[in-house]
Amino acid sequence: MKKGIFYGVGVGPGDPELMTLKAVRVLEQCPVIAAPKTKSGEMLALDIASGIVDRKGKTIVPLYFTMERDKAVQHAAHLAAAAAVREYLDKGQDVAMLNLGDVSIYATYSYMMAILKDQGYETVMVPGVPSFCAVAARLGVSLTEMNGPLHIVPGSMALDEVLDQPGTKVLMKSGRQLPAVLEALEARNALGTSMLVQNCGLPEETVYANLSEERPEGNHGYFSTVIVKE
Repeated sequence: MKKGIFYGVGVGPGDPELMTLKAVRVLEQCPVIAAPKTKSGEMLALDIASGIVDRKGKTIVPLYFTMERDKAVQHAAHLAAAAAVREYLDKGQDVAMLNLGDVSIYATYSYMMAILKDQGYETVMVPGVPSFCAVAARLGVSLTEMNGPLHIVPGSMALDEVLDQPGTKVLMKSGRQLPAVLEALEARNALGTSMLVQNCGLPEETVYANLSEERPEGNHGYFSTVIVKE
């Protein structure tokens, strides 16, 4: 029996209307949808996709990943998730794994893709709108100008070197590190050219168009993206 294809489908940052026509088509044709599920039971990527794709008759496979930093713990979770997906691929069923934003940018799908590729399965990536592009649109700003570089990094990186680079800086997934990020920006007098959007495209979206005038206190969730203009 021919094995099924493992699709990685970017569902964008939150607004179902930002899903691509191709993403919708692939999700409609795949009999199995695999989606990350948190300990609390939340399946955000599936909720987004369900805003535009009919799930009726489809098998939903929850995937459990860990927020642990330990590489061995992370890899074990990826192997377990790949095994759950493989059960359907071996039956000849195509599986679409949902991924917030785009499947090539800090995406869990990339780990799953590598594992299943090594095991001989066909994989296909379906790109989605990256969260930082949606954030820039929400703020009404351009990320780049002529010959200007763009730096995209996780907010957990050492920021001194990043913030000293020329051009626009995008600090993704900055929620837990937000106090340190704000402190680093303030030390460089960069709050006035820095912006923040939390939960872009979701009902709880919060926008801070100028961090020198207004800024959140404490930690504010995983989906916090900071844009620092030069």
